Amino acid sequence: MVTEAPIVIENRKELTYLLCQAAELEHGLMCEYLYAAFSLKQSAGPGVTPSQLEAVERWRAVLLGVAKDEMLHWALVNNLLTALGSAPYVSRPHLSGRLTGYPAGVQLALLPFGERALRHFVYLERPEGAEMDDAEGFDHSGPPLPPLRPDELIPAPQEFATVSHLYRSIDAGLAKLAGKYGERNLFIGPPRAQATPDTFRWPDLVPINDLGTASAVIQRIVEQGEGARGDWRSAHYGRFLGVLEEYLDLRSTDDGFAPAHPVTAAAVRPAEGVEPDVWVTDRVTAGVSDVFNVTYDLLLQIIVRYFAFGHETDDQLQLLAHASVSLMFGVIKPLGSLLATLPVGPEHPGATAGANFQLAYRSSFLIPHRRAAWVRFCERLEESASFCDRIDAPPETRMVLDRVGAHLRAVGAELGAQVEPV
Repeated sequence: MVTEAPIVIENRKELTYLLCQAAELEHGLMCEYLYAAFSLKQSAGPGVTPSQLEAVERWRAVLLGVAKDEMLHWALVNNLLTALGSAPYVSRPHLSGRLTGYPAGVQLALLPFGERALRHFVYLERPEGAEMDDAEGFDHSGPPLPPLRPDELIPAPQEFATVSHLYRSIDAGLAKLAGKYGERNLFIGPPRAQATPDTFRWPDLVPINDLGTASAVIQRIVEQGEGARGDWRSAHYGRFLGVLEEYLDLRSTDDGFAPAHPVTAAAVRPAEGVEPDVWVTDRVTAGVSDVFNVTYDLLLQIIVRYFAFGHETDDQLQLLAHASVSLMFGVIKPLGSLLATLPVGPEHPGATAGANFQLAYRSSFLIPHRRAAWVRFCERLEESASFCDRIDAPPETRMVLDRVGAHLRAVGAELGAQVEPV
């Protein structure tokens, strides 16, 4: 059992800084799990027998279920940021392994389903104090982050080995600052700006208004994710362990078992100067990847608008929530599954692209003025739908793109009905 060093939280700024890191991690984990889920094959064929397909579907359900939990945690962290008087935080680092500004042991990467991915997931979700190695290929060497002194004014990243330790430290920091400022002066954000169970049809997405609700939310995240200090069999850590054991057992009886497409985290272009290890050169794949990433970017803008709204009615906030969920299931999910089957290009025979969740930028997701924001949402939805129309794709890919284009236009029509004429 390893005891992690204490994290210093003496003011609101350091608290919200660490909460932004927590939001980044939840966001990144969600993308990792979705990428692995999208990589799984959806029909029997080479590498997967009909009986093995039943196991593959169970594993997909686990990955999508855990990704949904991470989405919930991400939303709850944004509720907490809002409650503390901060802006929502939906950006994240590029998913390329070592993260700048994090402890050397905290690394993320997009991996296809398999032993390496599962061992990496188990490592990320391990309970506080648990000793284990990360998956092969992750180098955790490097100097520790400098400790933060209690009298420092500027916020800074701090050392933590597990996500659960970060959250327990945030919980302790909340209690300390509630004593320092008083609960009423700590939780200063407008309650209406938080996501609620009614809006997203998510009972666990509770608003936060005091130390009790904040602490309960953090405890929920830790127990649901890492299962620390309790029974972890139903937590993410235990569920991934179960999938890993079942996968290894099936593979031991069938050397040809290959449940995942040969995806690689390829990209069409660099982002913020970060070049991909593998470039997408197939024209159709590149087009589908662009539609996926444009929709992903737009989805984040809509979510930020929901949290940091101005002059929207309750019905319009409900519509923003509906639009974000609709884009997740009507565009992100089908395109993510499609990209796992599409070729990278002739330079990489046999390799498929996968959905790389690439962000063109890491800031400025907020469009501040209401009418302008809604006009831009509609404009971008139509641009994406028109781009779908122009992709000269084979029939099976074309069918998916036609459905996606229609879905983009339907969401655009719903939002556009709320835009007042000049």
